[in-house]
Amino acid sequence: MEDIFDKIIHGEIPSYKVYDDEDVFAFLDISQATPGHTLVVPKADVKDIFAYDDELAKKILTKLPIIARAVKASNPKILGINILSNNGVAAGQSVPHSHWHIIPRYENDGLDLPGAVDHSNQYDEKRYKAIAKSISEQF
Repeated sequence: MEDIFDKIIHGEIPSYKVYDDEDVFAFLDISQATPGHTLVVPKADVKDIFAYDDELAKKILTKLPIIARAVKASNPKILGINILSNNGVAAGQSVPHSHWHIIPRYENDGLDLPGAVDHSNQYDEKRYKAIAKSISEQF
């Protein structure tokens, strides 16, 4: 079933395209969290990062720095960029098609992203080690 990103990729819904190649379509996010907020979408119908294989990851993820550099170069007031991808409803994924947000950051832009959350006071060395071990055992 086609989702909104498939329809944008196929030109059924208009968009403000910034990049297009065989594997990737990038366009301005209609919400514009900050000016230049761009979505990078695989043309392959893939739900989230968990569905990527190595080949798809190479095709998509190598384009992120290229597109991010173009976004940053587009405006001298851009001081930095957040690149993020929500994967799964619990993580805030609202469209069931993998996508990456490139969000330009400006001085005093007022954007408050979750990176400012700090729960380190709830962790000790034992807890950090247990979590790291649990993750590293999955490879």
